Amino acid sequence: MDTEAQPTERDRSSRPSDAEHSSDPEGPEGRSRSAFAARISEWVPGGRITLTGLVLLLFLLLISTFVLQPFQIPSGSMERGLRIGDRVLVNKVAYRFGDRPQRGDIVVFDGTGFFGHGDYIKRVVGVGGDHVVCCDRDGRVQVNGQSVDESAFLHPGDRPSTVRFDVVVPDGTLFVMGDHRSDSSDSRDHLGSPGGGMVPVDAVIGRADWIVWPFGHATRLDRPDAYARVPAAETGEPERAETAHG
Repeated sequence: MDTEAQPTERDRSSRPSDAEHSSDPEGPEGRSRSAFAARISEWVPGGRITLTGLVLLLFLLLISTFVLQPFQIPSGSMERGLRIGDRVLVNKVAYRFGDRPQRGDIVVFDGTGFFGHGDYIKRVVGVGGDHVVCCDRDGRVQVNGQSVDESAFLHPGDRPSTVRFDVVVPDGTLFVMGDHRSDSSDSRDHLGSPGGGMVPVDAVIGRADWIVWPFGHATRLDRPDAYARVPAAETGEPERAETAHG
């Protein structure tokens, strides 16, 4: 007996015709998008090349506004690591998802109203609750009783500070200094001003993660391990050491 099912008239009629198989693969929606792009390119002077350029510029603008922003080093206050004219990339989402600035981070912040006008770039020396003192008997900065060896990034020939201070950093603020201590206007210079020279965390634009120009000086700006042994402000127990940005 022939056991193969025989197609009925209904089966034959329900099969798509060859014409249906050879229909436009884009479909109505794809054709509509193509037609819309064509109309836009006709309207924009320069056609598709100009339109592509505008889309790219919009993309770069969004990246610069919300994710990464280039920043030019305007002074020698962060030498030896950051030189005048260097371009760094500032990670604007580094502290937006629960993370906070940490000791050793290089941050860019808006100093309007408490440092002067415009944006500044400095290194975080103390975070909220820290007791920051200068200097110990060897001339080093102390944080929560722990002397910090900053020789790996200080400008050659500079002392950790010629200005003496003894401060407790309020919660939600940062104590910052430039690496070229003798050529930096930072928290030390505003101790008597409103806010005591502290930078509100809310004023931080982002963390400088990379030097991208000039190419010969390009490098990643890792967090140094100089602060790894500093104990937490409240418990006095050593914090987990972190020597690089994640």
